[in-house]
Amino acid sequence: MAPGTPAHRRTRRQPELGALHRILREHLATFLARADGLPHFVRRELQRFLTCGMLAFGFARVYCAGCKREELVAFSCKGRGFCPSCGGRRMADLAAHLVDEVLPHVPYRQWVLTFPHRIRFLLAYEPQLCASARRIFVRVVLGWRRRRAEGEGHEYPRSGAVVFVQRFGGALNLNDRSWYLALQWPVIRGTMLPARPN
Repeated sequence: MAPGTPAHRRTRRQPELGALHRILREHLATFLARADGLPHFVRRELQRFLTCGMLAFGFARVYCAGCKREELVAFSCKGRGFCPSCGGRRMADLAAHLVDEVLPHVPYRQWVLTFPHRIRFLLAYEPQLCASARRIFVRVVLGWRRRRAEGEGHEYPRSGAVVFVQRFGGALNLNDRSWYLALQWPVIRGTMLPARPN
């Protein structure tokens, strides 16, 4: 830190003060006792959320050589589907990685795969089946785009997609859907096809 620069103190996140944490802390045990057939991964995610950001469940001591201050940083639950803090951090890190390191600067098209409610429950309990459904959808969409480019006389068109899975809706209801981000136009020998109307 440069001389004369005011010190900026990091404010510890206090998840225990939030409404979601309070509701789960007060009612989770009752809910889990009554929720027959709830998958173990859902139980684990809910229980781990209550430990996220809490010093009592573990922390790291960090030291800044510049300002000569120490701080305790609570461990996170690293949840993948329920914790807003961990989910937000994971989302921001992944988005930055994709934009900076993976995706070319070209137009994209978004596709959403969703299923009727009865099938959503089956897919939620069978992760291999859910992964198979996503693979089939990507194969069909990319195959359709490849055939379209070949029909226009292009040889060896290639495309790609990134898939994101959303498991919950805004009301914490089971809403298993997949979001696909695909190149808008296929790539032909390293060159993006020019934009054209659909």
